[in-house]
Amino acid sequence: KILDDEKMQETVESIRNYGVLMPGIVRRRAEGGYEIISGHRRKHGCELAGLSTMPVFVKDYNDDEATVIMVDTNIQREDILPSEKAKAYFMKYEAIKHQGKKGDRYSLNEVGEAAGESGKTVQRYIWLSRLSDELLDMVDRKKIGLIQGVDLSFLTEQAQEWVRDVIEETNVSISRSQSAKLKEHGRSNELTMAMVRLILTDENPKARKITIKADWIEEYFSDDYSSEEIENIILKLLKEWKKKGGER
Repeated sequence: KILDDEKMQETVESIRNYGVLMPGIVRRRAEGGYEIISGHRRKHGCELAGLSTMPVFVKDYNDDEATVIMVDTNIQREDILPSEKAKAYFMKYEAIKHQGKKGDRYSLNEVGEAAGESGKTVQRYIWLSRLSDELLDMVDRKKIGLIQGVDLSFLTEQAQEWVRDVIEETNVSISRSQSAKLKEHGRSNELTMAMVRLILTDENPKARKITIKADWIEEYFSDDYSSEEIENIILKLLKEWKKKGGER
């Protein structure tokens, strides 16, 4: 992501005073023109400085080679966001696999080599890349912790939407124990919107399993009610009961 922040202003001033000290790297596009592999921030800085040209090295890289170079020249930035690192590591990992390198462990270690990170750390970021854009943005804004984000990446798209909705509605912060519970229930296909809400709004949720007999349900709900609708209605009634004192 290219931001017009304080560091960009420093880049613009440097370009105005000294020009572009390190040329970018580009490759020719089949349809004409050039594609930037490294130097996106420098190009933007040149534009802000009023320059119409920028020095570059023209290389003949294929897609996989270009991806690896792009990631390695950007991954060591101090201000790189978790979402950027997650997507970059995923792209480089796929590129290395396409190049015919064998062994997941070797590939993961090679991905993190340029940034001095272990294959285990790289694997966590690759998992993180499976998060929805909305949840990834929450990780970037530190609304969701990195470890919690990795746990949530194991949830289905639907379950991730439920988590997002509950966070936006309640402004709750997710603890490590809560994200671990969501991951555990998600793996066993037990998650529902009501369960996600219960886990995220209870700091210490107790492991209790409540069974309601079918004939009791049929007495109050017709056949056109889905299981999720029934759970949401029951949850709403329980909240109203709790507001009134929750007396037995």
